[in-house]
Amino acid sequence: MSYPEHPPTRADSVPTDPATGRKRGNGLAVAALVLGILAILLFWTVFGGVLLGLLAVVFGIIGARRARGGRAPHGVMSIIGAVLGALGLIASVVIIAIGASILNSDEFKDFDDCVRHADTKSERDACAEDFDRDINN
Repeated sequence: MSYPEHPPTRADSVPTDPATGRKRGNGLAVAALVLGILAILLFWTVFGGVLLGLLAVVFGIIGARRARGGRAPHGVMSIIGAVLGALGLIASVVIIAIGASILNSDEFKDFDDCVRHADTKSERDACAEDFDRDINN
């Protein structure tokens, strides 16, 4: 007794390696997605946003090119990973730029100078109050 042919499923459409007959995967797509998610979650850190985001973008582009060329599956996963990585990278760069502008401001330099010359906690508290007043005015 033979069974009729079943219609092809998504799992059947994954390309196979001609040499081994095994289904090929796209590890770069998975890596891009994982790194992209981590970049989004850790964008507020230099390591998380910049490094992981950049790696996610690179792996996502390479994975998408392989998928487009028919050498690997999961092209959409690669693109999503690259987009998430780019968003994490952009958010991290914005955070770094804001931090750098605050650290280079005259108000922060005055605060730093005041704290260096303060000997007691009450003098440091006064420096903090002056800094807060300078920032908010």
